[in-house]
Amino acid sequence: MSNEMMGLLGRKVGMTQMYDANDNLYGVTVVDVSGNTVVALRSEDGNDGYNAIQIGIDEQKEARVNQPDMGHFRKAGVSPRKFVREIRLSKDAASAFEVGQNIGASDVFDADIWVDVTGTSKGRGFAGVMKRHNFHGFIRSHGTHEYFRHGGSIGTRLTPGHVMKGKKMPGQYGNKRKTIQNLKIVQVDSERGLLYIRGGVPGPNGGYVMVRKAIKKD
Repeated sequence: MSNEMMGLLGRKVGMTQMYDANDNLYGVTVVDVSGNTVVALRSEDGNDGYNAIQIGIDEQKEARVNQPDMGHFRKAGVSPRKFVREIRLSKDAASAFEVGQNIGASDVFDADIWVDVTGTSKGRGFAGVMKRHNFHGFIRSHGTHEYFRHGGSIGTRLTPGHVMKGKKMPGQYGNKRKTIQNLKIVQVDSERGLLYIRGGVPGPNGGYVMVRKAIKKD
């Protein structure tokens, strides 16, 4: 397949440990990329205006799919999928795929290559500055009263007279799209469709991620 920015969808299985050639122990994340199926093709020659492939994983019950999406899957001749994403490719690379084609782990990835992993981080709800931004907190002496975990002053005096944008304050923590770049694949299990990626990736165990060849590595 093409060596450009191809990728696969996967499910985060969890983390484990592995040894390298020098007997150094390090953590790896296991990602299950089995079941990737081409759902649709996009072409700049048609009405789409760009070249891409649309892939999906994990079959879904028809009763849980709305009618427009169900028609899309029926047109492709594939069963409904829970997680569907598009990957932009060149015209030549996109033309190498067919609708309904299954893509395996070893078809795209090899060991010792660099990848970028995109997922949704764990949602932690509304959090204060100590949990959200790792603030130190206030002194816990006898004179301090109900001010241990506060964020402190946020003002800027008369000029400019308002709270600056980007000020670290309490708010929604997590549940955002995150991409971890330049992670190395240490092992590819083509039979079970598993990738062993050194380091951590966003999201909880069982969460969906996209693994793509790294954009900042050759």
